[in-house]
Amino acid sequence: MGGPVPDPFAMPDGSLEPPRPIVPTPAAMSGSLRGKRVLVGSPGHGWRGDLRSDEKVVQGSRTYVPVMQEGEWYRAESEQTEVFAPLIPVERVWVEEYGISGLTPTATDVTSKLVSLDEPSRRGPIKAIDSARLTGLRVVRMLDSGDEQRNLRAVTEIHTNNNGDICVRVAPELEWYRWAWSGRTPRTLEVPVHMLWLE
Repeated sequence: MGGPVPDPFAMPDGSLEPPRPIVPTPAAMSGSLRGKRVLVGSPGHGWRGDLRSDEKVVQGSRTYVPVMQEGEWYRAESEQTEVFAPLIPVERVWVEEYGISGLTPTATDVTSKLVSLDEPSRRGPIKAIDSARLTGLRVVRMLDSGDEQRNLRAVTEIHTNNNGDICVRVAPELEWYRWAWSGRTPRTLEVPVHMLWLE
């Protein structure tokens, strides 16, 4: 009983590799777009995310991408219903692709955080433990095998479970959105915080 108290936030030996970063790619350069996560916007003005796309549509000489809010996409897929999807010119749509895994350098000053407004910026993963908040955010669970489990949302902040483990409860995204449209509480899984990253 007289030994040192272990640090509950210490990473276990052989910590897992981070997940792949998000690398926005112009929709015009992508193949099938059905169900893909996309960003829309205009260079120099800004970008909007949490959207899903359907296949490209050609009208006259222009190509458009049907884009809808992610919650509406999940509802349409789950309940097999039609939803309104505005047609966005293909040059204003970027697909969230996954880059190559590896540690993303942490920006230490303002200058290293600057990005170009010509395109959506790349997003490196952030350890969940380093985030100021988690509830509602997209998270990636890294499995012991090194595989990534995506399409998850954090439903709690960091807490201690009954066994004294430092955890976060997560839910599949479909259930996260179903919670909003049906009021049905989602199934959740308690995940050790060292296995979670923000997308």
